[in-house]
Amino acid sequence: MACTIASMVNRSSLDPIEEARARIRLRYQRARPLAAPPKSVGAEIMKLARKKLPEKGPAIGRLKLQWADIVGPSLAKVCEPDKIGASPKGKGRVLTLRCIPAASTMVQHQSELIRQRVSVSLGGDVRDIRIVQGPLKQSPPAAPAKKRRTLTPSERESLLSSVQTIEDTDLRKAVLALGEAVLTTDES
Repeated sequence: MACTIASMVNRSSLDPIEEARARIRLRYQRARPLAAPPKSVGAEIMKLARKKLPEKGPAIGRLKLQWADIVGPSLAKVCEPDKIGASPKGKGRVLTLRCIPAASTMVQHQSELIRQRVSVSLGGDVRDIRIVQGPLKQSPPAAPAKKRRTLTPSERESLLSSVQTIEDTDLRKAVLALGEAVLTTDES
């Protein structure tokens, strides 16, 4: 050991004995483990919110009510939440989606985005998504039928006079029907 300290002393420009002692101390001591970094503010807020805020009904019921807002209207037409169950791995929950077979590939490709959005809306504990193909249980709400107004006599006369020059009767009927559809559609 004296040989080692002597070689250390020759290389140092500071206090040679103190530096040799420090090197020996460092050689035989292990570093202390670092403290874990603090969790993000968002994670802490979510933990507090889940404890303090009351549940507003079952999660699947809330999810079905807000489904179109969560995933958007295009995905809401082709898939719907079926059930929420426990994860086989023990942490988090699994969302089972029912989707029409023609759209299952699209839903599968967007499953991570769907999982993130659903997890945020339900409190952050949806870990996985299962996709089940089949018919949807709920049909999307039908758009209300547009009310058509009736043509005024002057509009009907001008439309008939404008199509009188067309010789083909089938074409004349088709153009007349198109004109009536355009004029009676309410754009509001």
